[in-house]
Amino acid sequence: MKTRLSLCETSRWLLHCRTGFESECAEEAIAARARGGCAAFARTQRGDALVVIVSADGTDLGPAPPWRELIFSRQSLVLLSSFEALDPKDRLSPVVDALAVAGLRVVDLWVEAPDSDAGTELRALARALEAAAVPTLRKRTLIDPASPVRAHLVLRSGTHLHLALADVRDAAPWHMGIPRLKFPKDAPSRSTLKLDEAFLVLLDDSERARLLRPGMTAVDLGAAPGGWTWQFVARSIHVTAIDNGPMDAKLMDSGLVEHRREDGFRYRPRQRVDWVVCDMVEQPVRVAALMGEWLAGGHARAAVFNLKLPMKKRWLEVRRCLDGLDDALEGRWSLRAKQLYHDREEITVAAVPR
Repeated sequence: MKTRLSLCETSRWLLHCRTGFESECAEEAIAARARGGCAAFARTQRGDALVVIVSADGTDLGPAPPWRELIFSRQSLVLLSSFEALDPKDRLSPVVDALAVAGLRVVDLWVEAPDSDAGTELRALARALEAAAVPTLRKRTLIDPASPVRAHLVLRSGTHLHLALADVRDAAPWHMGIPRLKFPKDAPSRSTLKLDEAFLVLLDDSERARLLRPGMTAVDLGAAPGGWTWQFVARSIHVTAIDNGPMDAKLMDSGLVEHRREDGFRYRPRQRVDWVVCDMVEQPVRVAALMGEWLAGGHARAAVFNLKLPMKKRWLEVRRCLDGLDDALEGRWSLRAKQLYHDREEITVAAVPR
């Protein structure tokens, strides 16, 4: 019985994404495989919040990309089997049998529904199946705490599901790749969750400890009313908030915020700061160029910013912005980008010094 899985032995991937961004998720994944010399195509429908990537000629696609590497995919899985006409009285036996036939032991099994309208109606069933499945796997000795492989059952309906596999070392550590963050009661806007998630997803543990220390300095461009500023203040980091609009009174009472009513595209600090963050509603290429000027010009050590995407050719626009920024920074910063759960028609980018 195998406890490790050669994730190269597959001709299909299963990707979770945001509803309405299935096309961008597919384009990005297909482009990733093309760079590796493997042709692929996608099976998906708008609104599914799922994308299946299929090898064009049946050859191995290779391992599913690490979840941090794809912008529009929240979770990247190897698709092992699909079941389209399950008996509602016994949905688990075929799945357990498939794992046994594959000779796999898994560290855990998650049952998920896509983050879509149809998936919302399946959440209760997903919880019930997960509660029943794990004890069943233990009885069949298919659970091994040392295994790097996690099984995922992704529901398409009450009788249709996918059995997929994740290498836990490269997979998102949350169901569907969605971290469940609690909205801080004192934060002035829900946009605070975007920056909270960005720090969690785009930085690793050592980077958060090193780059978000009390006493550091930050500039928040387009700050009002202070959702992103709040994340720094909560970490005892001093913030210069740039916005012509009013800031939250409690934030100003913290003594850690200086509010300057200036143009976010014109302002520059007198001394270099540790962070610049930006959530201004503006053309993405213009925001990317602004962040390049801040970093290459020595005004900030690191950055997090949002790129508001157009309605069409969004993947091409993302590549244009990131490629241009990488050229401007001459590879001195590591660029990480993700469409976060708390994003909407946008992606979030972090630029961290190498």
